[in-house]
Amino acid sequence: MNLIGIFGTSGFAREVGDIALAQGYQPLYIARDQTELDAWSFAGTAILESEVEIYREIGFAIGIGENAIRQKVARRFAGQLKFINLIHPSATFGQGQRQIVEARQGMIVCAGVRFTNNIQVGDFGVFNLNATIGHDVIVDDFVNIAPGAHISGNVHIGPRCWIGTGAAINQGQGDTKLHIGTDTVIGSGSVVVKACESHSVYVGIPAKKIK
Repeated sequence: MNLIGIFGTSGFAREVGDIALAQGYQPLYIARDQTELDAWSFAGTAILESEVEIYREIGFAIGIGENAIRQKVARRFAGQLKFINLIHPSATFGQGQRQIVEARQGMIVCAGVRFTNNIQVGDFGVFNLNATIGHDVIVDDFVNIAPGAHISGNVHIGPRCWIGTGAAINQGQGDTKLHIGTDTVIGSGSVVVKACESHSVYVGIPAKKIK
């Protein structure tokens, strides 16, 4: 198997490792520091981030769910490492959509995810288990779509947004996309029916701003 470096040693990093294995890669987990490395007790090899230079010729992924931390890692190693996309074999795509996703870098697409068509995506997005992304959606860089979240058509999700587990984002109207602002969190199980401001937290049915 070809090695792939996966930044992180958490449960999500191991889930990303499962996707890597399904694609024929052997995961090499990367711990932030010695304390994190000492806590590693799972299948697979883990190394320190300071040792990454030895493996710079292999591909890398970032198995870190927190958007801001994922962005810091990506920027720290920009131009030094090759970040590849990991797409689970059970993910499905509308016409031409897989090519659009694969043209990006650092994408994590988990089992059961469905992209329909005419969807624009940025880099280093996480699309977790069984999430669905509808037509004419824009998803910016470093977004995390949690398990079972559903994004209807004609929506724009800004950079570093977190769409919680089981949340639903209703469809935009006509030529106007329903916009979720930068760094905004949509709580698990929430239903978004109107635009959401940046740097905010929305929860409930319908979702309302609480922070």
